[in-house]
Amino acid sequence: MDINEILKRCDHTLLKQECTCEDIAKLCDEAIKYGCASVCIPPCHVAGAKRYVAGRMKICTVIGFPNGYMTTAAKAFEAADAVSQGADEIDMVINLSMVKDGCWSELLTDILAVRAKTKGKILKVIIETCLLTDDEKIKLCEIVSRSGAEYIKTSTGFSTGGATREDVKLMRAHCALAVKVKASGGITSLQDAEDFITLGAERLGTSKAVKLAIEMEMEVAAREATSAVAEEAPVLEVPCAPECATEDEKVEEY
Repeated sequence: MDINEILKRCDHTLLKQECTCEDIAKLCDEAIKYGCASVCIPPCHVAGAKRYVAGRMKICTVIGFPNGYMTTAAKAFEAADAVSQGADEIDMVINLSMVKDGCWSELLTDILAVRAKTKGKILKVIIETCLLTDDEKIKLCEIVSRSGAEYIKTSTGFSTGGATREDVKLMRAHCALAVKVKASGGITSLQDAEDFITLGAERLGTSKAVKLAIEMEMEVAAREATSAVAEEAPVLEVPCAPECATEDEKVEEY
């Protein structure tokens, strides 16, 4: 798969607690240059990033991140605030306590409260697959399908594991066709990215794809520079060795 096909599905992501405005600007520049789907950044950077990209890139942010156990009202407020700051896409974390207690109706209400504040924007629901049983994953596929969210997402990248091929395949099989899958966390190679896309992921949450694209550019530039130097190098003419003189010639020269 062409790397550009992978990049256009990537939410170029930076969610480290210590990221700076300079880091976010660099992330935005890279996402614009390489044609990513969006940048996924902390809520506090949304307004600044929105001004910086000036319509050249979608801004995605996270709600209830990374644990998801704040109240529904708090998540709804976060979502409304993020939209008011300029977020185009919202990635929310579900309440895993509700999952483990089997409070499915309350969990749906939790998602719907965020959906109500994000109408007209893309909503992705993070279910944190590494903490779930397969039965819980299947049930969540059903609930997310009922919620009106556009995406179901595997992971925050802040828990015990990230996306797996098995989980992406399971989610694609059990979600409504209108619900897309986002694989996030643990995508370390172009092969990983291609595999997830082949299995049904429409989006990838990663910063690695852009890093790999930059590395490939640097390798190509290095090869071209080496080739150019080789072409420009002067050709040294080595004089031919004189033919050996015959014995008569040696005598005459003497």
